Amino acid sequence: MPRRPGARLAEDGRDPERVPENWNELLDPAEWRLNAEGLPFRRAARVIALRREPRPAILLVIGHDFGDASHVWAFTPGGGLLPGETPVHGARRELAEETGIGLSAAALTGPVVERRALFVFNRVTCRQDELFYLAHLGSADVAIDRSGWTAAEQEVLDSLRWWELNELDAAVTQGLTIYPRILPRLAHELMDGWDGAVRRIDEGIA
Repeated sequence: MPRRPGARLAEDGRDPERVPENWNELLDPAEWRLNAEGLPFRRAARVIALRREPRPAILLVIGHDFGDASHVWAFTPGGGLLPGETPVHGARRELAEETGIGLSAAALTGPVVERRALFVFNRVTCRQDELFYLAHLGSADVAIDRSGWTAAEQEVLDSLRWWELNELDAAVTQGLTIYPRILPRLAHELMDGWDGAVRRIDEGIA
């Protein structure tokens, strides 16, 4: 990952303009490592969970920033990979921890999206590489359970629920921020299955 032109890194390897000295108190240092760009970086895996009944819907989390409660956005269940963990295993683990939904590896399709993201969280500019897997859930699979949320997640995650696709489209039109930005359109496309094309996205909000 290239360093910003002309950027000078601090002695500890961080970009001092975008990463505060105490960044490892603001982010979990077990998950994040400074990269060559001087930014905390991690790899992550997520699940685009869809259901057809009673109406087409997607499972989404709404969360806010530690450092700015007005910074709110919607996203799919998922999170950082543990050391030595495969993306498929990480996607399944995160889905189970965040939603209570346990799936086999065979139940995941993809990855259907590869996303490279630059964002600010808790006053720290971060890089994250994400893989998104697709899961179609039947009526017996859709009960959700938030009891697996960690204390940190309980602080920043506001809701977890099924969004009907038409409802999501209307919310985005009214200003709801969602990542990846193509997700509302993609959910419609994936409702009848994956076409085999991996969507590659480079998104930056910092």
